[in-house]
Amino acid sequence: MTAPILRVADLHKSYGDLAVLRGIDLDVAKGEVIVLIGPSGSGKSTFLRCLNRLEEPSRGTIVLDGVEVTGPRGDLHRIRRHMGMVFQHFNLFPHMTALQNVMEGPRTVLGLPREQARERARRLLAKVHLADKADSKPASLSGGQQQRVAIARALAMDPKVMLFDEVTSALDPELVGEVLTVMKQLADEGMTMLVVTHEMGFGRRVADRVLMFDDGRVIEQGPPEQLFTSATHERTRRFLQQLEWERDPP
Repeated sequence: MTAPILRVADLHKSYGDLAVLRGIDLDVAKGEVIVLIGPSGSGKSTFLRCLNRLEEPSRGTIVLDGVEVTGPRGDLHRIRRHMGMVFQHFNLFPHMTALQNVMEGPRTVLGLPREQARERARRLLAKVHLADKADSKPASLSGGQQQRVAIARALAMDPKVMLFDEVTSALDPELVGEVLTVMKQLADEGMTMLVVTHEMGFGRRVADRVLMFDDGRVIEQGPPEQLFTSATHERTRRFLQQLEWERDPP
């Protein structure tokens, strides 16, 4: 059996007396798309931030492609190179063009020559359908375009796993689709992805597995058709009933 590309065991995170994660165990296969759902404050975003150590876990282990990334010897640059993350807010450098934003990581972290970094950035902007915006600064781009630049920037580090934390929640509704289209394209190409989202239609169409978080635990998981249509946990059923989510057309 092929080893998982990402293995999480007994992951805990507390802030003082407040326990946010209460023992998460998860194996992720290469190329798997996992969608994390659950109410606000259930620990989903904290879980993603612990995976690439933007937050330090209080206890537990994280192994990425056979290398443990938890503990004092974990190389943060290596971790964040191989585990790309896209946030709710785009965090682009406002004084740089789209092309320069995507080039920055390969130049400063990977040490790529300028022309090689430029070629990689142009290729990735084309991949997210923004080849014509290479010389535009963030202020002149829509929110959806900025988020697609942020995705290209994360991809520029050639990650093994991509983490998406509520990447459409700050967008106007008409811009959500263009970002989800790019994410689906990545999934179709075999990118390993963990996605925190309230876009249930996306989860149903794209996920291999859906995890329901509640109070810092994964209380239920399964294929999207199973979880969305016949959830076994009462908390999951109540959560889904509260959401308006797009069903696939018949």
